[in-house]
Amino acid sequence: MADDATKVVLIWRGEALLAEGTPARMELVAPGDVPSDSLLIYLGFTVDSVRTIPQGTHIVAAVLTDESGPDVCSDMARWVSARTMAHALDDLDSGIVIEALAMANWHAAHAFSPLTGSPARAEQAGWTRVDQSTGKDLFPRTDAAVIALVTDDKDRIVLGSNALWESRRYSLLAGFVEPGESLEAAVVREVFEESGLVVTNPVYMGSQPWPFPASLMVGFRAEIEQESLAGIRPDGTEIVDLRWFTREELLASLGDVLLPGRPS
Repeated sequence: MADDATKVVLIWRGEALLAEGTPARMELVAPGDVPSDSLLIYLGFTVDSVRTIPQGTHIVAAVLTDESGPDVCSDMARWVSARTMAHALDDLDSGIVIEALAMANWHAAHAFSPLTGSPARAEQAGWTRVDQSTGKDLFPRTDAAVIALVTDDKDRIVLGSNALWESRRYSLLAGFVEPGESLEAAVVREVFEESGLVVTNPVYMGSQPWPFPASLMVGFRAEIEQESLAGIRPDGTEIVDLRWFTREELLASLGDVLLPGRPS
C-alpha cells in the first residue's frame, strides 16, 4: 500500500463499491482513501495495461468494517452484490470483485481457528490466517460443486425446482462433491439422488467461480440410461419438481418458467 499507484477495490458486508456513471465499473480507489481499520488482501498486479490502469499496477482488496462502509460512501445504491452485478462488468472488474469477495468470505468464516478455537490473525498479505495458540497456518479453500446438463434420447434436458425457490424457478441439477469422490462420480450420484435418473458418460464442459460463499462450479453434460426414465422422481427434500424441456419448449415457457440469473 506504500505505492500510491496501487488500486483498491472496497468490500463491505459482502458488497463492492460501484463507480458512478456508465458503463458499470467497480470503484478502484487510492490507498489513501482506505480506512485504517480495513482488512487488506493483495490480489496481484495487472499483466497488461487495461483502460486507464497501467501494466504492473498492484490491486488490493480492502474489507471494510461494518462502521466504516457508509463513511467511505453513503450512497447505498452504489454498494452492489457481485451476485447481481458481475455479469455487467468487464473481465477485469468481474475477476477482481469475485476474487475479493471469495477472500473476504473466507476471512469472515475463519476469524477463529477451526482446529483450536483460538483467534486467527491475517498474515501473508491476507492469504493466510495464523492460529494464535499453535502458530499453524490456515489457507483459503474452495469447495467443488458439479452442475449437469442431463439429456435424453430426444435431446430434451431435465430441470429441477429447488425447495428453497419460488415454485416457477428451475435449474440444472447440481450439488457438492463429497470427500474421496471424483467429479464424474459426483455427477452420477447427484443426478440419481435428486431425480432418480441414472446417467452415463459425464463430459466436462467448463467451470465458473461461485464465491457464495466459496465454491467452484464445474459443468458437465451427461446422458440418461433410457431404462431409468420410468423411475424419475424429485427427492422431495432439495428438489420438489422436475420437468423435461426441448429447446423450443423451454424458449416458449420463459414467461412461465424462471431460470437462474445471468451471473449463473
